[in-house]
Amino acid sequence: MKGVMIQGTASDVGKSLIATAICRAFANEGIRVAPFKSQNMSNNSYVTIDGKEIGRAQGIQAEAAKINATVWMNPILLKPRSDQQSEVVLFGRATETFSGRGYRDLFYEKGLKAIQTALHHLNQEYDVIVMEGAGSPVEINLKDKELVNMKVAHLADIPVVLVADIDRGGVFASIIGTLELLTEEERARVRGIVINKFRGDLSLFEDGVQWLEDRTGIPVLGVIPHIDNHMIDGEDSLSMPASTGNRGKNFLDIAVLKPPYISNYSDIEPFYYEDDVSIRWISHLDEIGQPDAVILPGTKSTIRDLRFFKKVGLNDWLHTFESRGGHIVGICGGYQMLGQLLLDHEGSDTGVAGLEEKGLGLIPATTTFLREKVTVRAEGALHPRTGIQQKITGYEIHLGETKLDKGEKNRFLLLNNGDEEGYYGNDGKIIGTYLHHLFHNDEWRNRWLNGLRQAKGIPLKETVHISKLKDQKYDELAAHLVAHLDWEKLKEIIFSWRTENEMA
Repeated sequence: MKGVMIQGTASDVGKSLIATAICRAFANEGIRVAPFKSQNMSNNSYVTIDGKEIGRAQGIQAEAAKINATVWMNPILLKPRSDQQSEVVLFGRATETFSGRGYRDLFYEKGLKAIQTALHHLNQEYDVIVMEGAGSPVEINLKDKELVNMKVAHLADIPVVLVADIDRGGVFASIIGTLELLTEEERARVRGIVINKFRGDLSLFEDGVQWLEDRTGIPVLGVIPHIDNHMIDGEDSLSMPASTGNRGKNFLDIAVLKPPYISNYSDIEPFYYEDDVSIRWISHLDEIGQPDAVILPGTKSTIRDLRFFKKVGLNDWLHTFESRGGHIVGICGGYQMLGQLLLDHEGSDTGVAGLEEKGLGLIPATTTFLREKVTVRAEGALHPRTGIQQKITGYEIHLGETKLDKGEKNRFLLLNNGDEEGYYGNDGKIIGTYLHHLFHNDEWRNRWLNGLRQAKGIPLKETVHISKLKDQKYDELAAHLVAHLDWEKLKEIIFSWRTENEMA
């Protein structure tokens, strides 16, 4: 197998972004390249063409590699449901929920076999595998049963590049400390160092590069300048886009209620491409201000997060906002919250069978949580009752089934399979849907935003086609990496690795 694993001195040092850039750079050279991360922990997931669920980072990296994402690229996905438990998604399907100790004690051998199976499939189809580690490879208390860093690099027998984030400070200590805590065999696998997120004059770090190479004997492959507004979807809450703030009367102010267990926050990312839209992530009532619209995103723990919103007073505020004609959109878990009642007979949402919770009461619907998760890509159009002719695509990932009250006909979507989906009330001021990536539909997003613009009395805008912009961003990201990295040296490390080992 030919490949490289991108490991980091800590979480959020830029491993995912660098792996994405490498995938696009290889793809642009005509090399068949695929991403891989053995075990992901994230509630920001991605649905493959065949309706399976993987970590969003590997889905994005597959797009950068100009290929379709598959479950082989992320065989194990852990989706936190609380501080103590995570749902295990194995080869794209939800299986069991474990505590941290339960997962280590009961899943480790099964996990190793899954990783080996996935690597075998990828090795049959691609020339190069760009792997991504997780967190740090030297979490000493977890190393004996880790499934994502040096153990996987050993299984695949590939070299490692270590990435450090200079922006957070302590870059020398983080690199030296990481290398010192590796075993001799593990350290021999590290063939390059990358300094990421550098700000300022690169010449000022030349002495630092020399010191690191003298001290470690490992080449520094590059010092990568910090990239602002790269617009590549993030993997988890550590990489969530920041609030852009309320930027004045000529901007639309959209408040996104941020639940503790937020999932698929990539639903919001298209708004960052709109130059007159301000996005604010809101967790408490004193932050709410006077937004033009409110979005309730998805969550991995709907009832827990609904209780959080009630505790901080956002439920009462939403009722006042709605009564004044405010625009509200609930997606997936947010849609469930907007209903009248949530029933967890199976304990699949909370872990407590038979639990019931009153919803926010803005949509006439009841949600019942089921054992089987729905994961499917979906296509359709706005329902004829909306009076709008608009095609829509997206995907669903949810445990619940939401039924509108008997006789309620205010549906949002009519899917190609004939299903009527979601809720569209108050002339579109209240929308609920299970469809993730609703706002990635450029024409629909523009129509919805122009409605807000018209109500606020600010100029209407033409449609922003983010799919084209996003592909340009992949190319720009790859060009940025290659310009500041010894690209030829990295390729030499990858393609000569097995030859070196065989000669040793």
